[in-house]
Amino acid sequence: MLVLALLAGVPPAAGCGGSNAGATGAPALLRDQAQQAVMAYAAAVGQAGDRLDASLLPKAEADPQLTMDTAAVKLRRIVKARTGTLKLSHVRVAVPRQSAYPRWFAAEGVSGSGKDALRHAMLFTQAKAGAPWLLSADPFPTDTAFSRVALDHDGYAEAVAPSASGLAIAPDRLAAAHAALLNGGPRAAGADRLAPGPKTTEAFTALRHAEAGLRRNGITLESRFSPAPAPVHALRTRDGGALVWYVLKQNEAYSATKKGKLTVTGDLVGLAPPSSVSTRMDTTVLIQYLATVPAHGGAGVTGMYRKAVAASGH
Repeated sequence: MLVLALLAGVPPAAGCGGSNAGATGAPALLRDQAQQAVMAYAAAVGQAGDRLDASLLPKAEADPQLTMDTAAVKLRRIVKARTGTLKLSHVRVAVPRQSAYPRWFAAEGVSGSGKDALRHAMLFTQAKAGAPWLLSADPFPTDTAFSRVALDHDGYAEAVAPSASGLAIAPDRLAAAHAALLNGGPRAAGADRLAPGPKTTEAFTALRHAEAGLRRNGITLESRFSPAPAPVHALRTRDGGALVWYVLKQNEAYSATKKGKLTVTGDLVGLAPPSSVSTRMDTTVLIQYLATVPAHGGAGVTGMYRKAVAASGH
């Protein structure tokens, strides 16, 4: 699913103040305003999705979502797959108390229904006073991790500093630990800070199996993960832990001894002309993650949105 956003600026609450992490002042915007922002986002999805026009996205999104959805529009234009209207249900917001910019808030919602239901963990940011609220990230969690966010007596959340102590791992170290695990496996340095699961240890095993399968078909794949240059955001959970949004970059290099082995298919469609690929193809992938970090133990990675954003052939 292509997730787009188009939000007009929502005026901040009067008298905003306090620090960013653990602030006690007024929030960046009221909860009702955040709900309105989410609804405006959902209502505006159809315009870009129906037109399949990536030029609309800079007014709707900020990176990494902007780069990822721009690539998604390119693919959908080629396969002629329009997205239609995004209808969100069960929407709830978590607005931290902040003063400095950029400001942000998070929101959960569900699109679709039944077996097609998809849970969203949306992150909206505002770069400066009067600027629009833009969708910056939207990993898709497979559980109800968002429900664990702690709210104060007024219903507002607490932002956790990226370098916060008192957690199993500081939020700003999660990306490096996750990259180390995907590159070197569960025994890599720092990998033990992440709990085993489909998006951590099982993902490492699946990638190694995929590489072995490609080799049997005459194709070599070299893959390297690293933290992406994207801000880390975290909210306090009721157990004293944190819910964390972070991003990895994956660089892939495919090579084949014979022409015709490599083709531009799947997520890579629209990123490189098929005729440009002969015996080598290099790709860049962005992966958004949502993790629940406890005070002790391994961080559980519950959400992910992966998208190839660049490809070139030789």
